[in-house]
Amino acid sequence: MRPSRRAPDELRAVSLERGVVKYAEGSCFVKFGDTHVLVTATLEERLPPWLKGQARGWVTAEYGMLPRATLERTRREASAGKQGGRTVEIQRLIGRSLRSIVDLAALGERQITVDCDVIQADGGTRTAAITGAWVALHDCIAWMKTRDMMPGNPLRDHVAAVSCGICNGTAVLDLDYAEDSDAETDANFVMTGAGRIVEVQGTAEKIPFTEEQLLALLALAKKGIGKLLDLQKLAVM
Repeated sequence: MRPSRRAPDELRAVSLERGVVKYAEGSCFVKFGDTHVLVTATLEERLPPWLKGQARGWVTAEYGMLPRATLERTRREASAGKQGGRTVEIQRLIGRSLRSIVDLAALGERQITVDCDVIQADGGTRTAAITGAWVALHDCIAWMKTRDMMPGNPLRDHVAAVSCGICNGTAVLDLDYAEDSDAETDANFVMTGAGRIVEVQGTAEKIPFTEEQLLALLALAKKGIGKLLDLQKLAVM
């Protein structure tokens, strides 16, 4: 039995609340169980210097955790003077995931910055952030379209993410912290609405996993992400 008493293929309770920040062009408050992430999408009429003059835009992301998002206070990275390696890795993952489903040329010479701030962490913060980031990005692009800022729609598909793992020899979906901290294997899957894989991150924490176990995790991820995509569609109706 899982600590949360969920079935192996059962997601935590997931909610996607749009329009929660007054000033942002797009925003979403996403909850995966007790993991809560506030996501905002900001349109900027500027580009990184290396992109200027290339007739395409850019989507980037920043990620951070509030000091009391976890059981014990975590020092703000700004006060430490630099970002940690985990933070940099996660925000790059979020950016890559979003760019995979955006036509950057159709976006024009503009940048959308997606900020993901973890309010409360209980495992799966990066997967929750990616899933909520799509909603915020969708609303930012919708905001642009209502102002005739571009001729087409640069948003080509959905993208969502979920964690899976091997716990006590069993493949399970959407790990919370209790499972993630004790899993034999943990993995994160990012997939598009068309079922294509954007990224797979998988690590054997205790015992190396087999090809059969990897395929079992992939099957769970596809099922879980299918449900997350349905929730995204409902959220933006």
